[in-house]
Amino acid sequence: MYRAISTLKPTSAFRPLLHSPAATKNNNKTHALLATRAQSTTAMPSATPLHKPSDTAGGKLFEFQAQLPKLPVPTLGETLPKYLRTVEPLLSKEAYAQTKRIVEEFGQSSQGQELQRRLEARAAEPGRANWLEEWWNDLSYMGYRDPVVPYVSYFYAYKDDKLRRKPTQRAAAIVRAAWEFRRQVASRELAPETTKAGALCSYSYNYMFNATRIPKRPSDIEATYDLAANEHIAVVRNSQFFALPLVHNGQLLSAAEIEAQLDRIVEQADSAAAVPVGVLTSDNRDLWSDNYRLLAEASPQNAATLERLQSAAFLVCLDDARPVTREEYHRVFWHGNGRNRWFDKSLQFIVCDNGKAGFLGEHSSMDGTPTCRLNDYVLDQTLHAKVDLGSSAVRSDLPPPEALRFVTPPAVVRAVEQAGQRFDKVVSQHQLRVLQYEGFGKAEIKRLGFSPDGFVQMAIQLGYYKLYGRPRATYEAAATRAFAHGRTETCRSVSSESVAFCELFETPTASAEAKLAALQAAVKAHGAYARMCSEGKGVDRHLLGLRLSLRPGEEKPRLFQDAAYTESSHWYLSTSQLSSEHFEGWGFSEVVPDGYGVAYTIRNDAVILHIAAMKNEFGLNSDHLAHYIKEAATEMRAAVLACKLKDAAAKPKL
Repeated sequence: MYRAISTLKPTSAFRPLLHSPAATKNNNKTHALLATRAQSTTAMPSATPLHKPSDTAGGKLFEFQAQLPKLPVPTLGETLPKYLRTVEPLLSKEAYAQTKRIVEEFGQSSQGQELQRRLEARAAEPGRANWLEEWWNDLSYMGYRDPVVPYVSYFYAYKDDKLRRKPTQRAAAIVRAAWEFRRQVASRELAPETTKAGALCSYSYNYMFNATRIPKRPSDIEATYDLAANEHIAVVRNSQFFALPLVHNGQLLSAAEIEAQLDRIVEQADSAAAVPVGVLTSDNRDLWSDNYRLLAEASPQNAATLERLQSAAFLVCLDDARPVTREEYHRVFWHGNGRNRWFDKSLQFIVCDNGKAGFLGEHSSMDGTPTCRLNDYVLDQTLHAKVDLGSSAVRSDLPPPEALRFVTPPAVVRAVEQAGQRFDKVVSQHQLRVLQYEGFGKAEIKRLGFSPDGFVQMAIQLGYYKLYGRPRATYEAAATRAFAHGRTETCRSVSSESVAFCELFETPTASAEAKLAALQAAVKAHGAYARMCSEGKGVDRHLLGLRLSLRPGEEKPRLFQDAAYTESSHWYLSTSQLSSEHFEGWGFSEVVPDGYGVAYTIRNDAVILHIAAMKNEFGLNSDHLAHYIKEAATEMRAAVLACKLKDAAAKPKL
C-alpha cells in the first residue's frame, strides 16, 4: 500500500508562493495578474470539446464530496501567536522583539481586522468551494513562469519488474494497469481516499487522465478532455509522437497487442530522426506560450497534432537511456534529455531500454497523493502478477499507430534549438545526490517509539545543522484534502524544540538520556504543528490570504514588510514525503537558489532521500548534506538504543 503523509510542495512542489518568482511583488500587480487572466482568451486547438471538471458527478468516488467542510479561516488570535512561535527560533533576541511588536500591532490594528473580515467574507461567498483555490492555483502554479521541469514537476522511480525485462513488455503491462485505474475513475467506482478523520477531497481526480497544462500569457490554463471520447494514449520515442488507440472494434487491446504496437513505434521512430518539438515544453512559460502559438499557426496539421496529443489519456515515454545508478535513473525520470517528453501532460510513464521505469507528474492541478495512489496501484498490479493482461493473441487487423507529425518551418526549428539549449543549461546547473539509508526504515522507527515522518524530519534538521551550524526555514508540505478542493499547507519544521535538539546532539558532553528527551520533544512539536496544518490551522496560507485581501493602492502592513516574514518563508529546505514500498525514491528540485529540495520515501526497510540543489555562487553541496543526514540518523538511532539498553539492564531479572 502507498502512504502519503504529506503531498508535494507548492511548486518547485514542491515553488513557495510567498516569495517565489510566481508571487507578485506588490498587491497591485497581484490583482492585475488575476484580472488579466480572467479577461484573456485562449489560443488553443478546439476540435474536441473540453470536459468541465465537476465534484457533483456522483458515484462512489464523490459520495462524500458534498459533506466536506470548507477550508477554514483561522482567527488572528490563532495565527499571530503561532506565527511568532515559528519565527522565534530563526531570529536573534533583538530581531524577535521587534517582530513581536510588529505582529501585535497588526493584530490590534483596524487594518488587520478589516483584512480578516474581507477574507472571512470571501470564504463565505455562495458557490466558492475554497477561499484559497483561485489565488493558490494562479499564483503558485499557472502564473509561475519558470520551466515546469525541473522546477515544478515531480517524479517517482519504480522498483524493477523481474517478470518483464523487455521495455515494451513492461510498458504494455503498465498501460493495462493504468487503464484499469482510469476505468475506475471514469465510472466513479473508485473509492475515495480516507483517513481516521474521514474522507479526503476527490476533486483533483478530474485532472488525472486526459488532461494537460497549456501555456498562456500571463497565466497558463489546465485543459481536461472527455474520457469516453478520447480512448487513446500518446507515445513518444526518439522525439517522435504517436497516438495509440486502446480500443479496437469495441475491445480493449491486450498487453500482447499493446506490446506489438509499441514495438512498431520503436522500429519506426528509430529508423529516422525528427525535430524534437517536445523540448519546447521545457521552456520558460512565456517563451513556450509564444512558441505554442507559433507552432499551432505554422500549419493546420500542427493544431490537429496538438489536439490529439493533449487529449490523450496519458503519455508513455520509451527512452533509449539505460540508467544504472540511483542518480542516473532519478535524473532520467526527473528531466531526461528534455526531448522525449511533453512536460505539460499530467501523467507520463517512462520506460527505459534496460527496463527501468518511472513516472513524471505535472504538478499544477494535482498534488502527490492521488498520483502516488495511482502509481502504487500500477506497481502492485504489475510487480505481483495481478494485472489483467488479456489474451496473448494479437489481432491481425490492428491499424498501425498514428504518427503525430509536426510541420516545422525554419522559425519553429530555431525555437526548438533555442529551447533545447536553455534546457541543457538549466539541467547542467543542478546537482543531485540520492541517499538510501538502510540503518532503519518505517518499522524500526516505530519500534523505537517515534513517528516515521517526524523522525526523518529531525534527521534532516540535524544534518543541515551539522553542515551549516544553524537552523534555517524549512518547508514540509501538509495535505489539506480533508476540505473541499483542499491542497496543501506549510508545515514549518523548525521549532524551538528542534533547535534545542540539534544543539544538544552537537554537544559532546550531552548524555544519551538528554538527547533522547530532546529528540522526543522535537518530534512531538513537529507532529503537533503538522496536525494543525492538516486541520487548516497553519500560518502561511492564512497570512497569504490576508495579504491578498489588500486592495489596489492600500498600504501594505508592516507585518508583510518585516525581514522576519521574508526570512521565515525563504525555504532553505523544501521537503516532502510520499511513500510506497514499490518506489525507489521520488524527487523534485530546490525552491530557492540557496536552498535544497529534499524528497524522501520511508519504506519498511529503508529511507530514500533525493537531495537536489543548484550549482551556483552559494556553494551548496548535496553530497555533503547527504553525508550529514546519514550521520545524524545514525547518531539519533544510537542515542535511542543506548537508552533502551540501559532501561532493559535496569529491569530486574526474573
